[in-house]
Amino acid sequence: MNKKLALLFLLLSIITFAQQKPTLFLIGDSTMANKENPDKNPEHGWGQMLPPLMTSGIEIQNHATNGRSSKSFRTEGRWDKVMKQLKKGDFVIIQFGHNDQKLNDSVRFTNPYTQYRANLERYVNEARSKGATPILMTSIVRRNFNENGVLVDTHKEYPLVVRMVANELKVPFVDLQLLTEQMEISYGPENSKKLHLHYKKGDIDYYPEGKDDDTHLSKLGAESIAKLTVQSLKTLKTGLEKYIK
Repeated sequence: MNKKLALLFLLLSIITFAQQKPTLFLIGDSTMANKENPDKNPEHGWGQMLPPLMTSGIEIQNHATNGRSSKSFRTEGRWDKVMKQLKKGDFVIIQFGHNDQKLNDSVRFTNPYTQYRANLERYVNEARSKGATPILMTSIVRRNFNENGVLVDTHKEYPLVVRMVANELKVPFVDLQLLTEQMEISYGPENSKKLHLHYKKGDIDYYPEGKDDDTHLSKLGAESIAKLTVQSLKTLKTGLEKYIK
């Protein structure tokens, strides 16, 4: 009888282990976040568009949240929720920068070479302490063409610091700043508005007064960036590529 119970326990353990999928956690800001009412809301985060590009062999949890910086994401307890779930074999995509620049906001601002860098290093080290694989990404660019049609950077030192941390800590890295810069330029100053939220008054019910937003993404913009992201993730050879369609 004891042998039968032991065998049953072993079989249940094997089944439970086999059913335990790895999880891909996303932490970041509004450009990555899930948006409410996706059927009506024209704004989308690129992380919101990842599930159709991934297999059913991995779970995706998008914890990215509007308006958060590398600092406020932690102080609000959002990282704690991720850490409590993290297990060996999981993945964490880390992308901050847009809101770390808020110089007049003590809740969100971080100095790029000190606080911001330390925050990224801490996310990386803590994810690794759980046996998970961290992946660093630079911020997507803003649509910021000057009068000569040149796309002008708005993120200054922050993407450089991401590159430095990725290099020094040997962290898998996706340069979304470069990839989205190339994408915006390929669309051009006028056509690139399709990647963002540009509507005249009366165009759509969701923005009755119109909208001119060069930071956040339309469905087309979010889908395009999600596709660029998975193409890069395939080349990193972290193990995540097994779950990309």
